[in-house]
Amino acid sequence: MEPEQSGPPVNPVLSAVLGLFASPRLNMREDYTRVRRLQRWMAGPTGRFHTLDRSIVAEDGHEIPVRLFLPKQQTHDDALLFFHGGGWVIGDIDSYTPSCSALADATGRVVCSVDYRLAPEHPFPVGFEDCLRVTRVLLDDPDALDLDDPSALTLIGDSAGGNLASAVSLRLAELGGPMPSRQVLLYPATWYDHDPETSPYDSVREYGTGLRLTAAEVMDYMALYVPDPDARRNPLVAPLLAENPVNQPDTLVVTAELDLLRDEGEAWAEKLRAAGNVVRLERAPGALHGFMTLPRFAKPVLRLHAVINEFLATPAKTAAATR
Repeated sequence: MEPEQSGPPVNPVLSAVLGLFASPRLNMREDYTRVRRLQRWMAGPTGRFHTLDRSIVAEDGHEIPVRLFLPKQQTHDDALLFFHGGGWVIGDIDSYTPSCSALADATGRVVCSVDYRLAPEHPFPVGFEDCLRVTRVLLDDPDALDLDDPSALTLIGDSAGGNLASAVSLRLAELGGPMPSRQVLLYPATWYDHDPETSPYDSVREYGTGLRLTAAEVMDYMALYVPDPDARRNPLVAPLLAENPVNQPDTLVVTAELDLLRDEGEAWAEKLRAAGNVVRLERAPGALHGFMTLPRFAKPVLRLHAVINEFLATPAKTAAATR
């Protein structure tokens, strides 16, 4: 999973097959409710997993559901706080239950999945504020979810969830006080412009059509999440716009080779490193966007879990409480 300067072109046969799963057929601005229902159906019944459902109250009184995934064998007291992907519009704790359960079993840690409010019903900053609220409560209150060691908290998110984890860490650094010890960003969205004509990133043009995630879909997601184009130039929406992202948690960034978000994720890793943070960057060869949600025994998922475990096994360079 080493970064490379450029990936090979997608095999034409593979591209044709993958095109069946791409979303140009969908108008995400109109069809997002259908996609939500389909995701829940595909996840199947969630009762077979070892979980506990809890909630944390937002500042506006809304109860934010949090699902705790208990590993088959818990070998570590620290916890992973997970923000799911889905373009800030789709996805929830049910559709991500198989992936979070696999992550808990693979790491031997409790995984806490946050069911933050989604756009367009709740545009930015509502979902972000839900994630920030849960993180601050867990860092400040050791008994909030009965975790053994909430002070050693790792934020983890994929795609839009990686964006939210990055934004939460940026905001926490601004506020001062306790910080997560680590963050794991899986193929994160970190930029505001995904138009192939204007994006500064080649991966948008190379992989923005015909694959698992399309540039058109990402632009629809962004329009639903942040309807005002000017408001998208906010570092809490596009972390790459942060002027000096110092005092961030030790960070693992994992990108997917055949993903339009690849270059912006890797640019964020480099910007964090340039600001003096501890950063590890991995590129999953031949992987598509969203590969975390493949079955737990798929080779890309097994490699991902191995990389995450290796990262978590390395002592954080700075204690969270002293950041």
